Amino acid sequence: MTESAAADPAPPFRPRTVLVLGGGGMKGTAHVGVWKALDEAGVVPDAIVGCSIGSLIACAVSGGMGWRDLGEMALNLRKEDIVSVNKRAVFMGGVRENSVFDGGTYRRFIAARLPLKSFADALIPVRVNAVSLVGCGEAWFGTGMREDVDPVDAVYASCAIPIYFPPLRLDGDVLVDGGVLNTLPVDQAMAWGAERVIAVDVGSEITPPPAGFFDRGMIAIHDRTLTMNIAQQRERNLAAWRDLPVTLVRPRIGHLGAWDFGRTQYFLEEGYRATKEAIATLG
Repeated sequence: MTESAAADPAPPFRPRTVLVLGGGGMKGTAHVGVWKALDEAGVVPDAIVGCSIGSLIACAVSGGMGWRDLGEMALNLRKEDIVSVNKRAVFMGGVRENSVFDGGTYRRFIAARLPLKSFADALIPVRVNAVSLVGCGEAWFGTGMREDVDPVDAVYASCAIPIYFPPLRLDGDVLVDGGVLNTLPVDQAMAWGAERVIAVDVGSEITPPPAGFFDRGMIAIHDRTLTMNIAQQRERNLAAWRDLPVTLVRPRIGHLGAWDFGRTQYFLEEGYRATKEAIATLG
C-alpha cells in the first residue's frame, strides 16, 4: 500500500435501508409499534431519519432503547409531562410572547429520557430536521450533518411546533418544527444514498371541522393551516415517490388529533399492524 493510498479518506457512509419516521404529535407514538414489528421481522435499518415526534423516537432508538422501553415511556406519558402554559401569553400583551407553552417542561422531558448524549455515540446513524426561520429552509442534525449539537437540542427544535412551543435559538438561528416544511423527509433518506426506504406517515388528514371549531380562535386557525400544509406535503410526496423504492407505512390514525393523550395504546397497536402489513411486501 502506498503512502497516498493509506491517507485516502474512507468513503462516506451510505445506508442501504433507511427508516423514516414522520411527525404527528401524539400519533407519533405509533412509531413504537413500528419498531416492534420491524424487530420481530428481523428488519434492521442501516440508518434512521426523523422529523418532530419522529426525531424523538429516532434518537431514542439510535441511543439503544428497544420497543419495550419505548412502549413504557409512551404509555406513561401525560400531557403535563410536556405541556406547561406560558402564563405571560394569556395576559394583556401576550401576543408578543414566543409561544402558548413554556418550552422548558418539554425540553426537560426529552433530556430525562433520551439515551443518546452525542450524535457521535449513535448506535444506528441518525439524522433529524428542523426549520430555520432565519435561513427559511431545513436545518439537519446528526450523522454526517451537524454532529456538534446536543441531541436534546436537536430533538427539541425538531418538535418545536410554532405557536405552541418556543423556537430553539442556536448560534444565531431560530429553529422550529421540521414538519413545517418536510414532515416525512424521504428525500433526505434518498440523498443519503438509501436503496430502500421504509417511511412511516403519522400525519393528519383533512376532515370536516366540527361545529364551532373556528370560534376557538387563533390556535384553531393555526392548527387547520398546519393540517392543510401537511396534507398537501403528502400529496406532493406521494407523486414524487412513485418511481422510488419507498415502502409507505400509513397507520389508520390520520383522522385523530395530534394532542390526543388518551389513545396511546391504539396508536401503538395501529403502528404495529400497519407495519406488519407493509413489510410483507418487502423483498
